[in-house]
Amino acid sequence: MMAEENLEFLKAYEMASSTDQQFPPDVLLHFYALYKRATEKNGFYIPPTNQGDLRSAFKINALIQVKDLSKKEAEKQYIELVEHHIGEIPK
Repeated sequence: MMAEENLEFLKAYEMASSTDQQFPPDVLLHFYALYKRATEKNGFYIPPTNQGDLRSAFKINALIQVKDLSKKEAEKQYIELVEHHIGEIPK
């Protein structure tokens, strides 16, 4: 079951990264945060802050919003986000 869920997540990621669709910044940040939460190996991911720009602040804020999700729940929500905005994931 775990491998099947992971495969669906990988298919969702492939769909999201290969789409030509344009999304509003808040949707892109949600994709980003859920992906980082689902794939981070050593706990909470913190992006580099050496840029010191507004984009980094938005990324950190998005990550904080998903920090309490388990990796499994983040994968599930990422899949749901892809299906909502891009389409059904092929089985």
